[in-house]
Amino acid sequence: MLDVIIIGAGPIGLACGIEAHKKGLDCIIFDKGCLVNSLYHYPLNMTFFSTSDKLEIGEVPFISHNSKPTRAEALEYYRRVASHWDLNLNLYESIDKIEKTENHFNVTTSKASFSSKTIVVATGFYDKPFMLKVTGEDLPKVKHYYTEPHPYFGMDIVVVGAANSAVDVALETYRKGAKSVTMIIREKEIGSNVKYWARPDILNRIKEGSIKAYFEASITKIEEDVVFFEDKIGKHRISNDFVLAMTGYEPNFEMLEELGVAFDNDAFKTPVFNDQTMESNAEGVYLAGVVCGGYKTNKWFIENSREHALTVIKSIKAKKNLK
Repeated sequence: MLDVIIIGAGPIGLACGIEAHKKGLDCIIFDKGCLVNSLYHYPLNMTFFSTSDKLEIGEVPFISHNSKPTRAEALEYYRRVASHWDLNLNLYESIDKIEKTENHFNVTTSKASFSSKTIVVATGFYDKPFMLKVTGEDLPKVKHYYTEPHPYFGMDIVVVGAANSAVDVALETYRKGAKSVTMIIREKEIGSNVKYWARPDILNRIKEGSIKAYFEASITKIEEDVVFFEDKIGKHRISNDFVLAMTGYEPNFEMLEELGVAFDNDAFKTPVFNDQTMESNAEGVYLAGVVCGGYKTNKWFIENSREHALTVIKSIKAKKNLK
């Protein structure tokens, strides 16, 4: 019987595991992918918006070569953290089923079965992309994750979205030799929260015509060599080799619902939890990190949700002491 099962081996899941280790709690951290799986799937050349000290967990210093660390530096750092604390990690092991008994949880994974008194959900939101929900989205040419520009050299690219990911993809594929880059943007303009050094760049590229942008537009159909879309002017079709749909991601609501977690009646489907303990309305189920914001995925980040780990484990430890 474990004291804690943590679902998600991202930075916040690791932080929860570290605090559990400090408090002497029996704990396993599960992830369906690799260590810090979401960060691993970031673009290869990505630079974080945060400074390295804001990404630190477990009192392990994070030193980067520049003021803002890169993806590669972050992966190296979190590997070092996991090794330093000798965390009990079950990677590439997905959670298939969770059943609540009177006083504990039975958890079935892709490899084995476990029992735990408490569950901590720290799954983030990067695993489930928002779908375009149009005919042809299942074609191999449509990508919801972007790693590097090389495959798109000499190709006609359509980028969907206007936030940081879409802007980065459009600029990088353009500069690395894409034949053409066209942005299909639902909003009226490039997002105001785009990184301050990237926003003027993309606006200038659009203004000079290096990157074509259609605003208040949406894709209606995708075929092997053509994309159909509509905007306020009318209907259009353009030749196309790849569609890079940088439309954002959402939390794993299905898992939360299976655990009995309720949601606020708001547009963001915010999970119900006690911000003093991070325990949800479902007894024994705790939330930590980005998942706490529901659809509002820009509310919680590594830097402002690291403290969730302290709150969660303090509450779990207090309950155990009472028993």
